[in-house]
Amino acid sequence: MTINLTQKERLLLEDQKKHEEICIQKYTSYANQAQDPQLKQMFNNHAQHERQHLNTINQILAGQVPNVQSQSMQQGQQPNIHNQGQPGMGLTNANDAVLCNDLLMTEKFVSGTYDTAIFEMTDTNVRKALNHIQKEEQQHGEDIFNYMKSKGMYNPQ
Repeated sequence: MTINLTQKERLLLEDQKKHEEICIQKYTSYANQAQDPQLKQMFNNHAQHERQHLNTINQILAGQVPNVQSQSMQQGQQPNIHNQGQPGMGLTNANDAVLCNDLLMTEKFVSGTYDTAIFEMTDTNVRKALNHIQKEEQQHGEDIFNYMKSKGMYNPQ
C-alpha cells in the first residue's frame, strides 16, 4: 500500500528527518566523548534507534507504510541501561553531565515535535509509526534522566 502525503505532512516529516539526523550525529559523537563506559553504551544504543527512526521517516516520505510491528520486535531485543549503583557514586566526568543535559534537552524537543506531526497525519498507519517513534524518544529521555539521577547529575525537586 502506498500513501500520498499532503504538502503539510511532507514538510513536517522533512523536519523530523532533520531532527533524526541531528540525533544520530549527537549520540554518535557523544558516545565517543563520554568517559563512562555505561554512558557510551547507552548513547550507541540510542544512536542505533535513531537510525531506525530515520529509516522509518524515509520510508514514509517515499510513500511506503512502515511495518511498526517488526521494528517493535527489534527494539525489544535491546535492554534499557540503568545504573544499579548508589546515587552520586561513580560520577566520572563533568563533561558527561554536559553531554547528558544536551541530549535530554534534545529528546524533550524532538518528542514534542513528533506530537505535532502525529496530529497532522491523515493516514492511521503513519500516525501509529510516528507514535511508536515518539514513545522511543521518550524512553531515550527517561534513560538519560535515570542515568543522570543515579549519578547525582540531576536532582528533581
